[in-house]
Amino acid sequence: MKEFRAFVKKEFHHIFRDKRTLLVLFGMPLAQLILFGYAITTEVENAKMMVWNQSPGQFSNALIDKMISSEFFTLTESVNSRKEMLDVFRKSKAHIAVVIPQNFEEDFYRGEASIQIIADGSDPNLATILAAGAKGIIMTWMKGKILNPVSIETIGTSVRWHYNPDLKSVLMFVPGVITIILMLVNTTLSSISITREKELGTIEILYVSPLKPSVIILGKLAPFVLLSILNATVILLVAYVVFEVPVNGSVMLLFLESLLFILTALSLGVLISTVANTQQTALMLSLFSMMLPTILLSGFIFPISSMPVPLQVISNIIPARWFLVIIKGIMLKGLGIEYMWKETAILMGMTLFLIGLSIKKYKIRLQ
Repeated sequence: MKEFRAFVKKEFHHIFRDKRTLLVLFGMPLAQLILFGYAITTEVENAKMMVWNQSPGQFSNALIDKMISSEFFTLTESVNSRKEMLDVFRKSKAHIAVVIPQNFEEDFYRGEASIQIIADGSDPNLATILAAGAKGIIMTWMKGKILNPVSIETIGTSVRWHYNPDLKSVLMFVPGVITIILMLVNTTLSSISITREKELGTIEILYVSPLKPSVIILGKLAPFVLLSILNATVILLVAYVVFEVPVNGSVMLLFLESLLFILTALSLGVLISTVANTQQTALMLSLFSMMLPTILLSGFIFPISSMPVPLQVISNIIPARWFLVIIKGIMLKGLGIEYMWKETAILMGMTLFLIGLSIKKYKIRLQ
């Protein structure tokens, strides 16, 4: 028994000295609990709403105030024409539009008023929730008005789905799945590029070679870039042919944006490989550190606007969040670079930062 206690004590010492084991044991469950607890929610808050009020007056303004006062919607834009409304949708500045037609005040007194709700159907789940929420708020407001002989049943609320009139869920999931596949596969593959050299012992040859760190890092990326382009082409073709996801925008722009995202993911993987000492550690870092944030914080399944502010801030450093906006914009909305230059610039900045940091880390290894 004495020998057993001594052996167990030794094992405890080994565990407590291994920071990676402690991180997996205590850090990962805590991180997963926080992410799942806050990010996974069916509740929608502060959804971006725009209003096209063609009949300003007492009732229309009161209705708009009622919708804004709820935590469900946040008024981001007020438009005065259909062209402005479509432009707001293209820029993703609103998820839903409330259109109050002309003569709304007079029609309201007669019990013949109607309100149109237009939701961004590129995210069918969110669009359905927002449309139902808007209709519920409108009906609650109308019931609170004592205007005889107004009949609640005669006041209509029509709903339209922009970009996805049939509310096909495949148009939401396929672009998201493409984003996750490109992110995880490329990050994982490139994360073992330098660690493989370390385990085989050939890294010493690179250390003493006349090649500059920048040449080595870019050389590590080059084969994966070519293979990933082929992989992305196959994935996009399957999405178009099998799942009938349209490409309403420029095919060339979609290809170039996919290439940029691939470079971002590969750069992150190479950075991980410069830090990790073994392929197992690199795989753990790339999979466990990227899988949950990519799925939960990219806006693929759960709206970012409904998450707590700290998670919204963290989501800004998730590359998949920005590429998801780009791929939906090109494939579903038919947008050009003029509407997605910000997301493109962010991905370019991330790529340059990650490559620069990888080169710096590699230089430290040489010293």
